Amino acid sequence: MPQDLSRKAAVRAFAAAALLLAAPVGAAEPDTVARGAYLASAADCVACHTDREHGGQPFAGGRALATPFGTFYSPNITPDPATGIGRWSEAQFLRALRHGVRPDGANYFPVFPYPSFTKIVDADARAIKAYLFSLPAVRHSNRPHDVSFPFSWRFLQTGWKLLFFDRGPFQPSPGRTDAYNRGAYLVTALAHCGECHTPRNLLGATEPTRFLAGTAHGPDGKAVPNITPDRKTGIGNWSEDDIVGVLTDGHTPDFDFVGGAMGEVVKSTARLTDADRHAIAVYLKSLPPIRSSLPRWQKKG
Repeated sequence: MPQDLSRKAAVRAFAAAALLLAAPVGAAEPDTVARGAYLASAADCVACHTDREHGGQPFAGGRALATPFGTFYSPNITPDPATGIGRWSEAQFLRALRHGVRPDGANYFPVFPYPSFTKIVDADARAIKAYLFSLPAVRHSNRPHDVSFPFSWRFLQTGWKLLFFDRGPFQPSPGRTDAYNRGAYLVTALAHCGECHTPRNLLGATEPTRFLAGTAHGPDGKAVPNITPDRKTGIGNWSEDDIVGVLTDGHTPDFDFVGGAMGEVVKSTARLTDADRHAIAVYLKSLPPIRSSLPRWQKKG
């Protein structure tokens, strides 16, 4: 009998060792991956990192973004070790989001919204990485940016950062409600709304005094509306439920539907919880109204 017990123990030990060997090295917990998927939706990563126009694979990069400085192409963020981020360490991933620096030490251009992503807290950044590393690896080489001289010089971004870049992470505002702080985090960090809805100066930095006031020169040269609570040119006449409605299915209070880049964003905000969409509405309604020269809402844009 003791010999049989020892054999059973050996079998169990062998089976446990086999399971450990079969598990992917560094594999994340399923709950962490699921949370990362949710956060990646909030950040709308798939929209910028997928070249849908040419049938590109999700997250494999190649989408063109036209700017006054040239055309930038999003990189492959699948876990392919040769053309994606499969060899990135956690520290390198955090450094990219927090500091706007590539694994080779070169600066990212701020078309990658690290000025907003720097506010993402470390636990959320790690969850996003876990999700991205759970995706199928896609072999797709990154396309070089088509940017004019001297804006193509990455080392110049060091000076740009000294002038315009404030590192995070997000800090909740004391005395504010949980809904306000959650909305502030989503808008200013994960969803990086200011990157599109805020006008920029001649050097491509957002103008903090006109945060979310809209711009006639948004992504791909298209106008982006004012989403401050100004009653004449913004969304001051919208209720919190109106804002939640736009984030849920894209319908506006005047019986229209958003399109263009915002239509893509809605595909991601539709995946958020009701509580998070409501938190975004609470935060937007709390902002100071800013008058804009743009039409109150750019339909289909």
